[in-house]
Parts: sequence; C-alpha cells; structure tokens
Amino acid sequence: MTARDNILARIRAAQGRNGAPDAQERAAAAAYLGSHSPGPRPGANANPVAGFSACAVKLSTTIDAVGGMAEVPRAVARYLEENNLPKSAVCWPELFELEWEAAGIRVESRPAQGSDLVGITGAFCAIAETGTLMTLSGPRTPATTSLLPETHVAVVRAGRIVAGMEDAWKLLRDEHGVLPRAVNFISGPSRTADIEQTLVLGAHGPYRVHIVLVGDAGAS
Repeated sequence: MTARDNILARIRAAQGRNGAPDAQERAAAAAYLGSHSPGPRPGANANPVAGFSACAVKLSTTIDAVGGMAEVPRAVARYLEENNLPKSAVCWPELFELEWEAAGIRVESRPAQGSDLVGITGAFCAIAETGTLMTLSGPRTPATTSLLPETHVAVVRAGRIVAGMEDAWKLLRDEHGVLPRAVNFISGPSRTADIEQTLVLGAHGPYRVHIVLVGDAGAS
C-alpha cells in the first residue's frame, strides 16, 4: 500500500466506508462532475500554441519549433551547442529511439541521477493559459529526469496543448481514469525569491527549461 492509499483509506474509514470505491461510487462521482458546468474562466487564446509559447517565454523558458519528431535530436543538439552545454543526456524511454547519435548526442534511457546535467522528457500535455508543462510519474516517465539535471529539455507535441488547467485535468481523467502517483506542473526553471526578494533560478531544480515544440511552425 502506498502512502496515498493509506491516507485515502483512513479518510474513507472516518466516513464509515470500507474498502476501495466501487463502480457505483465512481459512477456517482462522474455523474456529479458531469452535471455541474465549469465556473467562469479567462478568455482563451484563439491560438493555443502561440498562447502557450508566449506565456512560457515570460517564465524564462526557451522554445524551438520543429516540423516532426525526426527533427528533435538536431534541434536539441543545436540548443546544447549554442549554450555550451554537454552533449550527453538521460531521456524517457519513449524518446530513446530517436537518432541522437547522428546528431552528436550521447543519450541513456534511465532515470536521472545527481550527476546527470541534461534530462530530456516528453510531457503529458501543456497548458496555454500559463505556459506550463504537465507530466505524470510512472516507470516510463520518471520524474527525476525533469527535476534533477541542471538543464531540462521537454519535447511537446503541438496537438497536446490545451487551453487551461481544467482542460488538462479533464484530459487526464479521460485518458487515464486513475491518477498516477504524482502529477507535476513545470512552469519554467526552478526559482525562488526567499532571500531579500531577489529572484534566483535553479533553486530547487533545473536552471534551464527548453522546449522543442513538434508539429506546428506557428509556435514562434
């Protein structure tokens, strides 16, 4: 039993409910959500890709747009060269089969360790309203790859950009049903202003976040 399972079990016990939620309870919860219209939201950008890119840049994220997945390794190599960063990285398994070696990058498919300087991941989706990446934890999507290295490179498909946070959660419920152990939201490089309100990047995670946006040249 995970810590989350234990906490939820104690809550259910305090409510006089035993065991995990059954199909009837889940159906009732889904019906409740479906019968309530969402609350007021800010107007959405007519072009989610452009809106996401603009918000991400404001958060000190850098963005490069490519036409297809085959172009990703050379785009990443170009970014690493321009910033004098090492051409070695760890990546999620879903990206390992790309032609990294041909682009001059040595890539390993494994969770990041403390000594890894560059981590390459995908994203479950991206949120146009805030320029945020949404990632899910799991065996093939280890969170350490985006959290431990000084440089995080995220490969985002334009078709996975949604308008707002509500849409991201709906997409997760529709595609996965059961939540993963962790859902992470990444809005630019790690930062803090705890000391004399001076902004410092890389305080609790990557100094840099670079996005390779796949499938829409209008992302600039």
